[in-house]
Amino acid sequence: MFELLHKNIAKHIQLTTGEFEQFCANFHLRKFKKKEFMLRAGEICRYEGFVTRGCFKVYYLDENGSEQIIYFAVEDWWATDIDSFTNQVPAILNIEALEDCEVLCINKPDKDLLYQQLPQVEKLFRIMNQRTLVSFQRRVISSIGKTAENRYLEFTEKYPQLQTRLTQLQIAAYLGITHEFLNKIRKKLSH
Repeated sequence: MFELLHKNIAKHIQLTTGEFEQFCANFHLRKFKKKEFMLRAGEICRYEGFVTRGCFKVYYLDENGSEQIIYFAVEDWWATDIDSFTNQVPAILNIEALEDCEVLCINKPDKDLLYQQLPQVEKLFRIMNQRTLVSFQRRVISSIGKTAENRYLEFTEKYPQLQTRLTQLQIAAYLGITHEFLNKIRKKLSH
């Protein structure tokens, strides 16, 4: 159960066997059925989750009630509403299972305690937060500066494994376009 988590953190920091066991002792496994929410907007985000199986969509509802997908969290990814988790304020994001999922969760008090007990864990999460910020910056720039067709091509290149797991409606919501417009782009590219 913790093998994938170990591989994930080993990309950034090294922990001894004892330190890794101490790290893992602060996580607990939660299972979610398809369409079940890990978090709903308005709730306080109590956990950061490391996805070990399945796929979540992380989104908000705009003023028209349309889903605006921020990202998808699949195996080896983390899922949270970082503002709500960090500041313990009501979430603006929803985190919903698109498949049956398993997630290793850590709460804020345990994470804060780990920072004190294992200083390299603070380094781990700093690196991960920096990578997340870079990813979001690139996504904003792409959304502002690229055509829908280029955003779609970028998505298919960056996340080829997701195309078969997502509906066209979900991909369109991630790209910020309508399902119909996505179909036009796909038809154009297939010719």
